[in-house]
Amino acid sequence: MGFVPKLGRWKEASTLLKQMVAEEIQPDVVTYNTLIWGRCNLGQWHEVQILFQEMVQRGILPNINTFSILVDAFCKEGQPSEAEHVFEMTAQKGAEPNVVTYNSIIDGYFLHNRVDAAAKLFGLMIERNYAPNVVTYNALINGYCKSKQIDKAWLLYQEMLDEGLIPDVVTHMTLIRGFCLVGNLHAAEQLFEKIQSPNVQSYAIMLDGLRKAKQMDKAIAMFQQMENHKLEPNIVIYNILIHGLCTAGKLDSARELFEVLSEKKIKPNVKAFTALINGLCNEGHISEAFRLFNEREGRGCVPDVGSYNVLVRGFIRIGDKLRVEQLL
Repeated sequence: MGFVPKLGRWKEASTLLKQMVAEEIQPDVVTYNTLIWGRCNLGQWHEVQILFQEMVQRGILPNINTFSILVDAFCKEGQPSEAEHVFEMTAQKGAEPNVVTYNSIIDGYFLHNRVDAAAKLFGLMIERNYAPNVVTYNALINGYCKSKQIDKAWLLYQEMLDEGLIPDVVTHMTLIRGFCLVGNLHAAEQLFEKIQSPNVQSYAIMLDGLRKAKQMDKAIAMFQQMENHKLEPNIVIYNILIHGLCTAGKLDSARELFEVLSEKKIKPNVKAFTALINGLCNEGHISEAFRLFNEREGRGCVPDVGSYNVLVRGFIRIGDKLRVEQLL
């Protein structure tokens, strides 16, 4: 049955279950796990509860995969109390939590800024002799980085190494983002250099950190390094650079990069347009900004409220009430 839900054909999957029962073919725990997983992905919590109750009523005992699916889904859906309830139920039903279950609920705690609860559960996990894996450490490091507790995140990174675990690209990107968040660009750059094959996302994190620190010369040098390594920049990279160059008053360089988008057949999005329009307005080039604003739809970009606000502020600055009224 597994292939049917994966294709998104939930009606057929439910019909198939009814057909199995009608033909006295007993569904097993794998059947129900597949259906519960699918309903969780669709956020159909009422149907999840019905399937779970039906499963138990048929005398089919949920296994650890059942509980791990539920814990992970509730955490991602922003229902940590439901995840806790399922986690507590796991032992009651005779299915001991595994590393996957612990990882899901630790990640869920951090998603809702429950740092102490995540740390406590991590301690409990070790106490019960479950060996944390790279995913466990990544969840903890990410949580501490987001809450700007970079020292704790770094200690966990060192602990990973001491335990013989090999950090992956997610570990390094998370820490780089964390160091950028607290303004420690030096540590971020040192860690970036340790990545053997940085990808586009790694460069985006580092470039955005340099942009926020107003170190655009370094950002441009890193951008060139990226191209030398035959990595193709995406719209996210260009947005970061255009925004940073405009903020730094390097409007000519920002214009050039914006035009490169057309040359490389990359469609500029609303962030790219808004960044350049804002830069033009700040430098007093209101007519050019308005012309660019009017071009955006012809280039496949629908403006958002931010684009209008930027242009309205520009016209207010020069006292053009007529244009302000037209835009509003």
